[in-house]
Amino acid sequence: MPAEHVAPGRVAWIDTDAGGRIHFTAAFRWAEAAETSLMREHGMLDDWGDYPRRRVEAEYLKVLRFEDEFELRLVVERVGTTSVTYGWEVSSAGALCVRGRHTVVHVSRDGRPAPLPDAIRSALGDQ
Repeated sequence: MPAEHVAPGRVAWIDTDAGGRIHFTAAFRWAEAAETSLMREHGMLDDWGDYPRRRVEAEYLKVLRFEDEFELRLVVERVGTTSVTYGWEVSSAGALCVRGRHTVVHVSRDGRPAPLPDAIRSALGDQ
């Protein structure tokens, strides 16, 4: 079964734009924090290594504002040879607000794609 992490949150002032709505970058920070929590839950932060983002995308479906409570659900969608793709959703009061996805690539010290370690593949749900 693919690994997942669910994180509750609240829109902070720093997460908003001049209009009081979430700034588009906030959802990516929340997803990255959920990814880090997932790695922590599996005891992999020390071995996590270098995983730059290859692709990020988000679709904003409903406005979130300062002090709104939300829940972010992050799921491992795909474990490739050198990369991991996460899908995530931000919901508030039962409504889907943001749907996103990001792919990270494991790279070697010289910055070239490198195979994912077996322990990480296993922990993230690779069968």
